[in-house]
Amino acid sequence: MRVTDGTLPLLGIPPMLGHSFTKQDDSPGAPETVMLTYGYWRRKFGGDPSAIGRNIIVDGKSRQIIGVLPQRFRFLDKDDPAVITPFQFDRNKANLGNFSYEGLARLKPGVTLEQVNADVARMLPIVMTSFPAPPGFSIKLFEDAHIGPNVRPLKRDVVGDVGSVLWVLMGSISMVLLIACANVANLLLVRVEGRRQELAVRAALGAGRGRIAADLLLESVILGLLRQHHRIGPRLRCFAHPCCHRSRRTSSHSRNRHRWPRLALHASNFTPRQRPVCFHSYLQICRSAAQHRHPRGWPDSQPGKEQHRARSVLVVVQVALALVLLICSGLMIRTFRALTNINPGFTGPAALQTFRISIVSALAKEDEKVVRMEEEISHRLAAIPGVSSVAIASSSL
Repeated sequence: MRVTDGTLPLLGIPPMLGHSFTKQDDSPGAPETVMLTYGYWRRKFGGDPSAIGRNIIVDGKSRQIIGVLPQRFRFLDKDDPAVITPFQFDRNKANLGNFSYEGLARLKPGVTLEQVNADVARMLPIVMTSFPAPPGFSIKLFEDAHIGPNVRPLKRDVVGDVGSVLWVLMGSISMVLLIACANVANLLLVRVEGRRQELAVRAALGAGRGRIAADLLLESVILGLLRQHHRIGPRLRCFAHPCCHRSRRTSSHSRNRHRWPRLALHASNFTPRQRPVCFHSYLQICRSAAQHRHPRGWPDSQPGKEQHRARSVLVVVQVALALVLLICSGLMIRTFRALTNINPGFTGPAALQTFRISIVSALAKEDEKVVRMEEEISHRLAAIPGVSSVAIASSSL
């Protein structure tokens, strides 16, 4: 990969070893230098720090290694380049017409893309008059092309148009989560209906709706954490087992029920380990007393129409979301099958092999020699058994 001396500092990529390119390294006629990527440095030199200062052959030229980039270095969709070299542009030999390079820049604070595009549009006529046209072309040809600015965020080149696909995927995941939430909410409603007596006792003891809701939420969070961290669960169960066992034993051995509420109200008379036991026993006595006052059972122990309606709504929402998700999945599968059956415009795409070749200027300085070398390469490829046809194309076409 070829860069100018300001590219790596602009990207915020300091070298892991050595130093980065300077203005002198990027000047025409300067000594040839090169920076290695982390992967090539490990493969070629085994991670030896003494590789800094050595020379390697790149594009037919001997270049001195001045630095090694960190392992996290990535640039757009480049296929893991092995070496980084400076451009060394010579403005005295530059012509119009070579638009295969792209520039990087950082915006100043408060500057918008519209302002940058306007500034680039102002500079384009200056470029037309500052550099000559290539041989065989005229300036009017470039003026008639109506070349305009195209400054855009780097994120657009990195991400592309994958945003719409990600939104579809996020919508599908959200629907799955909503289905799971509806299912869990329905189960929690059933569980709460089974604990109506306990909740009534809490309300009778003075707990408000917010306190009860907070307790239920805390129980759900603890259960979720225990579900995730299964190693903590057995320890907590072992810790809670003696207290629960003692509370049951204390409750079963109590005879005087009128005495326990007074003891529970004066909880300061007990040690910290005895207070949970007494409070649990107090709840059991209050529940038994309440049931004794209502021999026919709790007046609102049966779920009402509101509870049935809420559960029915959750079930309907869950089924509806599952149906929509199933339909969307079927459409996506159908679209994928249609894309795999698209005709690319040529026969036998599975048997087509492509690769890149690069003839360095050190081996062929004249254009005619480059063409002859490409023709020789194509003839040798065509002579390989099993090859039916060979073609060479330029990426700029």
